[in-house]
Amino acid sequence: MKPEEKARQKIDELLKAAGWEVQDVHQLNLGASLGVAVREFPLKSGSANYLLFVDRQAVGVVEAKPEGTTLSGVADQSEKYLAAFPDNLPHIAEPLPFAYESTGIETYFRDLRDPEPRSRRVFSFHRPETLGEWCS
Repeated sequence: MKPEEKARQKIDELLKAAGWEVQDVHQLNLGASLGVAVREFPLKSGSANYLLFVDRQAVGVVEAKPEGTTLSGVADQSEKYLAAFPDNLPHIAEPLPFAYESTGIETYFRDLRDPEPRSRRVFSFHRPETLGEWCS
């Protein structure tokens, strides 16, 4: 198994533990749960490793990297995905407000609505209910 595949396997487990329904883009069912994390979602600037939906609206992305990657350098990549979603995609804001970068071992989170947004280490992914509350 390649290092990035291993990281994605761990990220899948972490997302599920936080209450997210993890799906492949070809099996998309946004009604399956309040929070749906869709793997390899095609965007204007490439495919996001995970696009996060809360109540059928896109709210953020997760950029997966192999263990050992310095995540502080990945923020620019995930930020491109936050603004590059298809025009017909239901979304909470433009750009999407929430970005995660994760190796499955460590995870960083950024809320672009902060006055000075910067990535911060978190112990787990936020629950869909939490992100939904922050969006309302």
